[in-house]
Amino acid sequence: MKKWIRILALFSAVGMVAVGCGSDAESPAPTTTAAPATTAAPATTAAPDVGPLRVAIVAPSASDDLAFSQSMVDSVNALDRDIELSITDGTFIIEDAAAAIRGYAEDGHDVVIAHGTQFGASLMEIAPDFPDVTFAWGTATDTQGLDNVFAYAPAADEGGYVNGWIASSLTETGVIGVVGPIEAGDAVAYINGFEAGALAGGAAEVNVTYTGSFGDVALAAEAAEAHLANNADVLTGTAQMVVGAVGVAADNDVPWFGTQANQTSLAPDLVVASQVYHWEVVLEEMLSLRDSGVLGGQAFEINLANGGLVIEFNDAFALPAGVREGADAMITGIGTGTVDISAPASGGLDVVACGLDEVDGDLNFYNWSEYMDPDLITAFQDQYGVTVTEDFYPSN
Repeated sequence: MKKWIRILALFSAVGMVAVGCGSDAESPAPTTTAAPATTAAPATTAAPDVGPLRVAIVAPSASDDLAFSQSMVDSVNALDRDIELSITDGTFIIEDAAAAIRGYAEDGHDVVIAHGTQFGASLMEIAPDFPDVTFAWGTATDTQGLDNVFAYAPAADEGGYVNGWIASSLTETGVIGVVGPIEAGDAVAYINGFEAGALAGGAAEVNVTYTGSFGDVALAAEAAEAHLANNADVLTGTAQMVVGAVGVAADNDVPWFGTQANQTSLAPDLVVASQVYHWEVVLEEMLSLRDSGVLGGQAFEINLANGGLVIEFNDAFALPAGVREGADAMITGIGTGTVDISAPASGGLDVVACGLDEVDGDLNFYNWSEYMDPDLITAFQDQYGVTVTEDFYPSN
C-alpha cells in the first residue's frame, strides 16, 4: 500500500513535467496557465497517508501457541486496518520483554502491545518516556494512571462457567481436573468460573492444580496425569503450557475444554469446546480513540455480551442430547445478565426438580436453578401446575 502510493505520486510528478515541456514548446502563454498544475500540490495531500499503522506485540510464548499469545496475534491480524505488524515472542524472561517493549517504542512504532500481566512493572517505567506512543497492556484492569496506556482483560470466568457446566454433563466419575499456571490474571478467572459451572452442573469434585509456571509443558503434563490418577475423567486448563496437558488427555481418550484460543487442532476428537479471545473487539475501540487523539488512559473488557469472548464448539465431538441447547441458552443469559455466574454453587447437585410424572415425559431440565430467571420458574409452575423444588437431577 505504501509503495503503491509512492509510485502514484511519482507518476503524477512525471506527468506534470511532460505537460510543462509540451506547453513551452507550443506557446509560452499557456505555461502560466500550466502553473495551476501546482494544484498538483494535492499530491502532497497524499502525504497524510503516512502508510500502515506500525503495531508491535511483545508476548511471553510462541505466537502460534494455540493459547494466550496466539489469541493476540490472531486478533491484530483480524483488524480491518492497514497494519505493519512486528512480533517478539517467547519472552518468558521479563527483562527481555522490557527490552523489546522499549526497543519498539524507540523505533517509532505507533502502538506497542505488552501482552502479559507480568510485563506491567516494566511498562510503568517505559511508557512515560514515550508520551506519543500508545501502549496496550493485558491482562490488566487499570492503566496505573498513565495517559498513553490502555488496559485490557477478559471476563474469562464467563466462558469458564459455560465450559464447566458442559463438562459436568460428560463426567462419569464426577471428578474433573484443572491444570493452571501461576495463580494470576485471566487464569484465575477462568478456573474459578469453570469450577463454579461444573459444580452447578452436578460434578462432585473439581480438583485444581497450579503448576507455578506459564510455560512448563512437562509440568502441565505431570499435573494432568496426576488428575487422571485421582479419578478425573474430564480435563481443562489455561495458559500456553496446556499443550502438555492436552497431550495427556489425547493419550487417554479424555475430553478437554480449551480457553484463550481454539485448541481443537491439538486433539480433534477430544476437544469439546474452546473459549476464544477475540481481542479485536476492544483493539478497534483503542485505535479509534487513538485516531481521535486519545492515546490511553482507559481499560477495556472482552466478554460474551460484546462478542470478545466466543465459545467455539467442536462439531466433531458429540454432546449428550440437550447439552448444546442448554449451553447456548446459558451463553445468551450470561450476556444479557439474566444468568448470575457469581451465585455460589453448593457442591454436588444444585438443580431444580419438577414432578416429572405430572409433566410431559419429553421435557428435560438442565440445572435450571443456577441460571433460570425466577420469573420464568414461576411462569413454568403456573403453566404446568407443578412445584419446582431442589435436589433432583433428571438424567439427560
